[in-house]
Amino acid sequence: MTAHTRTSANPAVLVVALEPVGVEGCGVCGALVDQRETARGAGDLSKVQSCNAELVNHPHAEEGEEQ
Repeated sequence: MTAHTRTSANPAVLVVALEPVGVEGCGVCGALVDQRETARGAGDLSKVQSCNAELVNHPHAEEGEEQ
């Protein structure tokens, strides 16, 4: 008996992407997370990426600094 192996020209690829979560208690971060989830539900991946970029670039004061 000969074992046969099936191969595919396009093997499945699993991509895991981490997303920014924002700072707990920050209203702007919370709103962006909500907008991102609404956009994801609507299939608007461009808006999802935009919200992620805004979360990454949203400034927060360092500990001990006022903003």
